[in-house]
Amino acid sequence: MKTYLILAWRNCWRNRRRTWITISAIAFAVLLSILMQSLNRGSHDLLVENMARYSTGYLQIRDVRFEDDPSPDNAFEYGDAIEKEVLAMHPDVRMVIPRIQTFMLAADDEGTKGALVMGVDPEREQVLNGLMDQLVEGRFFSWKDGGSGIEPSEAVVSAGLAERMELAPGDTLALIGQGRFGMSASGLFVVSGIVKLPVVEMDRQTVYLSLPQARYLLSAEEHVTSLLLLPRHKRDTDDIAQTVRTKLAGTELTVATWEELMPDLLEFIKFDMAGSYVLSIILYVVIGFGFFGTVLTLTLERRREFGVLLSVGLKRRLLSLIIFLETLMVSVTGVLIGWLLTTGVLLYFVQNPIQLTGDLAESIMDYGWEPILPVSLDPGMFLSQGLIVFFLAVGISLYPMAKIARLKIIEASRS
Repeated sequence: MKTYLILAWRNCWRNRRRTWITISAIAFAVLLSILMQSLNRGSHDLLVENMARYSTGYLQIRDVRFEDDPSPDNAFEYGDAIEKEVLAMHPDVRMVIPRIQTFMLAADDEGTKGALVMGVDPEREQVLNGLMDQLVEGRFFSWKDGGSGIEPSEAVVSAGLAERMELAPGDTLALIGQGRFGMSASGLFVVSGIVKLPVVEMDRQTVYLSLPQARYLLSAEEHVTSLLLLPRHKRDTDDIAQTVRTKLAGTELTVATWEELMPDLLEFIKFDMAGSYVLSIILYVVIGFGFFGTVLTLTLERRREFGVLLSVGLKRRLLSLIIFLETLMVSVTGVLIGWLLTTGVLLYFVQNPIQLTGDLAESIMDYGWEPILPVSLDPGMFLSQGLIVFFLAVGISLYPMAKIARLKIIEASRS
């Protein structure tokens, strides 16, 4: 076998220029295809990261009725004992983040706006999403979980809502809505700070209260509407969900992953990725025809050579093997060079992400994305491109192998 490998490798470089052109075309196809998918996946990962950390979480425990009726009526009891029980369900659960949320009317002297009111523990939210780092004005409410009271009555407002209602730190905001089981829920809150959220939809409507203050407002003491589970690694999400779901069986609680909580976002990502796959297919079809043209030319040029080799006793299957190895070697060399080039380009963009400016940046932000083009280093992209080129080489090598199988030795030797 070693002899055939050496012979195939030497045959590849009998025409160096043609071989390098073919290798360069394959490397370029691999580079461009991985780069397109990396930009797509990087943007999707950033979008999912923001939505999961600020909105649904990667995993969320909630009442089974909450999906159909997302109101405080379907909150459930939560305390230290329940938290310890949840943490013990799976070793890869890093932290439990309690939330209580509902929609209310936010009012000031000028009018009212719909608002998503979220009762949170700011220190735990900081671990999940760096919420306090998003503060652009004022300060976060100083209440800490475990305190004895519900004062001061402070709220942190998202920048988009503050702009719509012309609010600033120190202004008073009224929240009006409905608490548990039809109880009236209303209160006055001093705006202590303003946060800029990376998810535009949330940035336009969110009001943060301390967890006990929100419970008191909604007549939901010792209750929460959701428990967010922070996994140690994102790849453990499905495994944790399966384990927790099994242990919650028979109760009124259920667990959902971000894919189940945001099906529209998942469909958008699949649709967007389909576009890059179509472009990759077109690219490989073009490169494939070029590669096939090279192999076709080589086959016609070496017809006499094949006839001579067969006439001196070389078996057809061994000659076909050599031709297959030649095609495979050119393909593998192109893929490896493409991988090296792509790795260098992606590592550069990881350290220096492309910053978008102007109208394009504003359009991107309207969809809830940060105005950058992040990249992904998912190894699956590299592996998939290598497999595509491998199967492309196998398919192309079938032509010279078929020609060898039907080759008439005498005619080929005289051509």
